[in-house]
Amino acid sequence: MALHVEHRAMPPYAYPVGPTTLRVVLRSGRGQLRSVTAVYADRYAPFEEGETAPLELAGSDALYDYFTGELTLRPPRFHYAFLLDDGVRRHWLSETGLSAAMPMGGFFTYPYINEADLHHVPDWLVDGIVYQVFPDRFANGNPANDPPGVRPWSDQRPTARSFYGGDLEGIIAKLPHLEELGVTVLYLTPIFASPSNHKYDTTDYYRIDPHFGDEETLRELVRQCHARGIRVVLDAVFNHCGFEFFAFRDVRERGQESPYTRWFHVEEFPVKEQSQPNYETFATGIAAMPKLRTGNPEVRDYLLNVARYWIEQCDIDGWRLDVANEVDHAFWRELRRAVHGVKPDAAIVGEVWHDALPWLLGDQFDGVTNYPLREACLDFFARGRTRADGFAQALVRNLFAYPRQALLGCWNLLGSHDTERFMTACGGDGRKAALAAVFLFTWVGVPLIYYGDEIGMKGGADPDCRRPMTWERDPSAGWNEDLFQLYKRLTRLRRAIVALRRGDARILHADPVANTLAYWRGFKSRHTPGSGPGHGGGTAGLAEHGVVVVINNSSRARAVPLPGPVLEAAMRLTVLVDGESGTATGREATCPPGPVEVPAYSAVLLTLA
Repeated sequence: MALHVEHRAMPPYAYPVGPTTLRVVLRSGRGQLRSVTAVYADRYAPFEEGETAPLELAGSDALYDYFTGELTLRPPRFHYAFLLDDGVRRHWLSETGLSAAMPMGGFFTYPYINEADLHHVPDWLVDGIVYQVFPDRFANGNPANDPPGVRPWSDQRPTARSFYGGDLEGIIAKLPHLEELGVTVLYLTPIFASPSNHKYDTTDYYRIDPHFGDEETLRELVRQCHARGIRVVLDAVFNHCGFEFFAFRDVRERGQESPYTRWFHVEEFPVKEQSQPNYETFATGIAAMPKLRTGNPEVRDYLLNVARYWIEQCDIDGWRLDVANEVDHAFWRELRRAVHGVKPDAAIVGEVWHDALPWLLGDQFDGVTNYPLREACLDFFARGRTRADGFAQALVRNLFAYPRQALLGCWNLLGSHDTERFMTACGGDGRKAALAAVFLFTWVGVPLIYYGDEIGMKGGADPDCRRPMTWERDPSAGWNEDLFQLYKRLTRLRRAIVALRRGDARILHADPVANTLAYWRGFKSRHTPGSGPGHGGGTAGLAEHGVVVVINNSSRARAVPLPGPVLEAAMRLTVLVDGESGTATGREATCPPGPVEVPAYSAVLLTLA
């Protein structure tokens, strides 16, 4: 079989993780290589005088093994090659390809790690727990500002045009709920002036929608959130605007005489907004959302000023960027500079539903909405379309899709205002929803809770997923107290254990028959050798902050085998979810010397010494 290996001296295969440290990833055909060693030197020094670093087998998917390691030099200028051992013979890999002898030139080159090129993701984002609120549906704190024809809060049948009267004062009134839950970041879908309930068709970017409050109400919300240790992120809709946005209204009224014609993508005049608008819109033919031309300097300046304004005036902490993949990269680079010029630790997270590597190179976003991971969770926990091995493979692919810093800043979600509720996807089975919550809080990335998911709210696709929040703390009203207590326990756990926020991840076990999964989160000593092909890598060098999560996604109790070094290091076993009793007990037990017994639809956490 021909040897298949892949590496390039650029992300996600090579990227700096510190001022003198380069992380490298080599991808090879699954099971083809026994070991990989990086040989590297200062690019101005003789290669044969370089250093070596064994790479660890860090994970495998259905087709590939992923080997990773870190190279450190002062000054941080690298040229390098890889020595590959397939168990029969050795090969060298350089930029010029495979060779039997050590190459004399054509090395992979990372010329220099410049400080300005380091990807700094805000600490508060990496360590955060995000709570997403759809303002019209969260809480009505001031009925006096309600729009006409609001529906009663008890009406759980929203339509695309329903209004319920939720507002910023309602969010302020319910901040104790967020505090009890343990979240650290509040993300609001759009709150600027707009005729719709969702506000993604902005009329005025400099005005809070009067049905939500005003600028002072937002300031008060931010003040109270900050007093509770909660950051505030707003939604920026810069791909498109609303039909009554001043510039588009001027184009409609004045046609080619308007100074704003180049703000949009108008095909001909006069502007026609019927079922077949003659201008580009969000999605297909949505006349109420004309697409903005962000390549126009005037449009760029207007939107960049908006991004700065709300940070300066209300002290918000960052932006979630709507339809981020349809806006040019140059604009996003300018936005990053503009936002950080006002608040250097502001967070920028883009809405991207697919592979988002081009936006995660350190010059645009800190993270993205991790929808590929959500799909994997749906297939494993809710739909039962994949077994544990397929889920593990999806996790490994996601781990190596982006530079590590960006992955730590991605928002991992089970649901959002655009998707079916996760509890509904689970067919109402709270045990499956609980297992998915355990995964959400113990995997790499920032967990995002869509309002109401913590109490088991149900709802189909948009607009049904936007039902008003249930506040009656009663099972008959749909409040799942066991699930709520689990979410509270998981937020405390994540905030207490640094390995769950910043640690590396390795799959230790994935059994498709038993449908059981185990993975490690923690920190390894540098240059730990791998243990051979498989889903995960070596188990040596487990640090004191490491933990192992074991999930049994099946209808019967299972004995889950774990590597010997893990069992030897295990100090404490905590039951996170007990599916047989239907509760999240949090009880502790003695760590077993052999396989870990896990009840049906249950999850346990092992704390390692």
